[in-house]
Amino acid sequence: MNKIAVIITLLFVGSYAHASDLVWGFKNPSFSGKGWSSHVLSTEQLTFNRKQEIKEKAEAEQRRIERELENTTLNKFLKNIESRIYAQISKQMVDAMFADCTDTCSNTGTAEIEGSTITWVKADGVITLTIVSEDGTVTEITIPADGDFSF
Repeated sequence: MNKIAVIITLLFVGSYAHASDLVWGFKNPSFSGKGWSSHVLSTEQLTFNRKQEIKEKAEAEQRRIERELENTTLNKFLKNIESRIYAQISKQMVDAMFADCTDTCSNTGTAEIEGSTITWVKADGVITLTIVSEDGTVTEITIPADGDFSF
């Protein structure tokens, strides 16, 4: 009876088993063509991102090198000298503008610094400072000649 039960069980179980055809295909869209457009877009995006990252790293390295060159002791020294020279020039110009004299002092002055022309004229109790930059932009400042800057 054991054998008959096993045979009957196998007949019922066998009727529920189903088989399907084995289908083989390429998974890579380059060969199968399925999903080709998204595959190409993904590949292009990865290539673009890599190139962009390399470019950004190169630019960052260039900026780092430039900062290091600007921050050398010699460059700091030169910037300090340049700053003091410009301070001295501006002090002399301001002293000439606000000098308290009548006959021996000049009522005008001009200086040219790095392509910009700075001109001042003292007339009628007012000093007019005109700055013409290298590109032709004109800036005009009017200052009371008595040096009274109270607000």
